[in-house]
Amino acid sequence: MEAPKVKSSRLKFKGEKHKRKRERDGGDERPRKMRKEDSDHTDEDWVQPENPLELRGPTFIYHPSDPLPCTMTYNATTGKLVISNLDESDEPILARTPSDVSQVWVLTRVAGSPTINIRTGTGEGKFLSSDAHGLCSADRDARGPQEEWTPVVLPDGMVAFQNVYEKYLSIDEVAGGAVVLRADSDEVGFRERFWVKIQFKYKKEAHEEEKQKTLKDTEPVSLDEVASNKTFQAWGMGRSVVSAADKKELKRAKKEGRLAEAMLDRRAKLKSDRFC
Repeated sequence: MEAPKVKSSRLKFKGEKHKRKRERDGGDERPRKMRKEDSDHTDEDWVQPENPLELRGPTFIYHPSDPLPCTMTYNATTGKLVISNLDESDEPILARTPSDVSQVWVLTRVAGSPTINIRTGTGEGKFLSSDAHGLCSADRDARGPQEEWTPVVLPDGMVAFQNVYEKYLSIDEVAGGAVVLRADSDEVGFRERFWVKIQFKYKKEAHEEEKQKTLKDTEPVSLDEVASNKTFQAWGMGRSVVSAADKKELKRAKKEGRLAEAMLDRRAKLKSDRFC
C-alpha cells in the first residue's frame, strides 16, 4: 500500500494557475531555445559568436558590402592581404560560409586577455597587423602590440575590431575602385561592421570554460590547513608543518570573508628563514 502524498501547505487563491518547475539539465542557465539550437549543431558547423570570449579557432570574417559581400583573404603565393568578393548566392547573408581555405583565419588569445591575434589559415601563418597610420598587412611572423585586436560584439550580432591605437578595422574604397583593408576609423559605422562565423566546437569550448570558471569561483574556501600547507609550503622530503595555534581564529575569519588572508598569516609564521 502506497503512502499518502503530502499536500503543499502553500496558500492558494481561487483562479490562481499552478506553475510547474522546470529543471535544466546540468545546471545550464541558458534559455531553452538557445540550448535546443546548440544541440542541432555539429562541431564543424559555422555559427555566430555571442560574446568576445567565443572568438577563437578557425574564423570566417566577411563584410555585407554591395552588390556582393566581400571577405579578407590571404594570397600565400604573393604574401599579400586581398579583399575579394564572395560567390553569388541566393542564400541570406547570415547563412554564408567560407568556400575556400584562404578565407579562413585563425583567432588566438592569451588566456585572460581581452585581445586576440588574427593569423592566416594558409601559408606560414602570418599575423594581421596595423600600424599607426592605419595600414594593414599580413606579413608578420611574430605577434606584438600591432598584431593585437580587441573584438567588440555589437547588439545586432556584428563585430568590430579595434587595434592598439584605438582605431577600428574597416573596408575602404580607394582610387580606381579597388577595395582595401584599413584601421584608422574613430567610430563604428557601416564600413567597420563585419559578420563573423566561428566553428561550433570552439563556441561550445568557450561555454564550458566559462561554466568551470563560475563553479570554481563559487566553491567555498577549505579549512583543510594540512592540505593547504602541503601544497604551498613544504620542507625537505615533503615534510609538512602545521601551526599549533587555535583554529577558532580561522573559523572567525571564514565568517568575516578573510579566510585566505588568515591562513596565509599562519603559514608566514612557520617560516624558518629569518631573512624572508
